[in-house]
Amino acid sequence: MTFCLGITVEEGLVGIADTRITSGNELTSAQKVSTYHNGHGAFFLMTSGLRSVRDKTLTYFEETMDSCSVPFDKLYKVVNAFAAELRRVATEDKAFLAESGLGFNLHVLIGGQMTADATHKLYLVYPEGNWVEVSQGTPYHIIGEGGYGKPVLDRTLKYSDSLRMALKVGCLAFDSTRISASDVDFPIDVVLYHRAGMELVQHRYEKADLADISSWWQEHLRGLVHDLPSEWIDNIASKLTKVCGKAGCLSETK
Repeated sequence: MTFCLGITVEEGLVGIADTRITSGNELTSAQKVSTYHNGHGAFFLMTSGLRSVRDKTLTYFEETMDSCSVPFDKLYKVVNAFAAELRRVATEDKAFLAESGLGFNLHVLIGGQMTADATHKLYLVYPEGNWVEVSQGTPYHIIGEGGYGKPVLDRTLKYSDSLRMALKVGCLAFDSTRISASDVDFPIDVVLYHRAGMELVQHRYEKADLADISSWWQEHLRGLVHDLPSEWIDNIASKLTKVCGKAGCLSETK
């Protein structure tokens, strides 16, 4: 499985991708995010799905980028070019994958800004090659293992948040996923894009780099649960006291 998270906020974009690759009983690491600067903008691309589909599509896409006589000036044109190559790979390989019992699967997040774009953009591309733009209403999308990290994003992230805040929330979403999903793990690759300039910044975090943050988050979560008002429990606690025959059956211990 995979954890790739794209976030769009007013200040820019955040991309976070784990590197765990699962193949049968084997666990390996490989980069799932690619960055591109072509002099007419910058964008990143993250994938979740069959590695063979990813590699072949990327090879075709990069060849298209290199041979393009007129560079793409808007990000949606980049997305359309990638989608075209994804459909090309589907035409070539989908039937053969199906014969082997494998579904044709590749979800992609593409984020960045080209020279003719009024602002930065974030797109989700489906295996069929169709796409949607990630909007301000829900300013993020996860491809891969999305269930565990989604709650912290839904509760805390807003489009008006800073890049720093978005990165914090994104790393907590990854940490929540890593704790609960055995096939998502460090190291993680982080990409940042600030609207002030058409440049991407990339950094890799190892497990040791964020160990203190993970421990801090876990301990504070436990502390917040203990601090949660408990008056609403009193009614059921009194009923339990009658059943167990002593007070304190629902007492809190740390």
